[in-house]
Amino acid sequence: MNTHVLPGSERVEVTLRNLIDLSKLAAALDLQQVKIRAVQSGNYVSHLKGRGMAFDETRLYQPGDDVRRIDWRVTARTDKPHCKVFKEERERPVFISVDYRAAMMFATRGVFKSVQAARFAGLLAWSALRRGDRIGGQIFSEAGCLELKPQTGKAALLHFFNALVKPVYNGQAVNGLDHVLSRLQHHAHPGSQVFILSDFRGMNIAAERHLVDLGRHCDVVLVQIVDPLETQLPVKGRHRFTDSLRDILVDSGDKKLLQDYQTRFQNRQQHLQQLCRKTGLSWLSCTTTLQAMDVVMLLQGKYFANSMA
Repeated sequence: MNTHVLPGSERVEVTLRNLIDLSKLAAALDLQQVKIRAVQSGNYVSHLKGRGMAFDETRLYQPGDDVRRIDWRVTARTDKPHCKVFKEERERPVFISVDYRAAMMFATRGVFKSVQAARFAGLLAWSALRRGDRIGGQIFSEAGCLELKPQTGKAALLHFFNALVKPVYNGQAVNGLDHVLSRLQHHAHPGSQVFILSDFRGMNIAAERHLVDLGRHCDVVLVQIVDPLETQLPVKGRHRFTDSLRDILVDSGDKKLLQDYQTRFQNRQQHLQQLCRKTGLSWLSCTTTLQAMDVVMLLQGKYFANSMA
């Protein structure tokens, strides 16, 4: 496990330097696409045969085939007309949605959930750049939504990173995850690979419906960012929690309180996982204590397991 410790300020806020430093770690990522639905030309080979650049096979000529594709050598050798068939090379836009709502500005260990989400997004963006994919994204908080159109090259990467560090929202208040996911449907075009980095608090039926619709046309991966305290409260003593506006005193000696708390979290986890299994979405969980190299290992391991299931 990587034991490097971030400075205090970088545990609670995203910095451009930290995102740029992820470049070397991202070189170890190899997130090959599982389902390809894109229609633009690029670096990915689709299952659809057409006028691409990647040669696939030679077969007997069929009525309607383009005569320019006739393989004259095979035709002369077999005395029967044959055509060359190509697989089209396809480009894949990668769209990364990052949750910056108030609940993400929290952690008891490691880094803030918002920082972990940004770091995760940075690794994905670097990996996309190395593959020549288009990089786009969505950043949202209670203050509004910011969408970035997928584009190629380092300029697109830096544009995304600057938005992660200092997002400029549209000024329209976000009323819930259903509102955010509705916008995401319109901005993530069919064929995109979509990563949603969030704690997924506030999921409702409308939000689930938008996820299902999004999954029909895109390859969707839900990355749930979790702080250890959310999975289980401390087992001894009284603990004070504050958001600087409100104070809560929790008596962990109350066994029923501890059990109810843990059960609610587990139910939320199971519901999200069941939704993914039913709809063909991918899911993985990332804690605030994972360091950058651990996130790479998580992607290389669990991501493939969930995607290929």
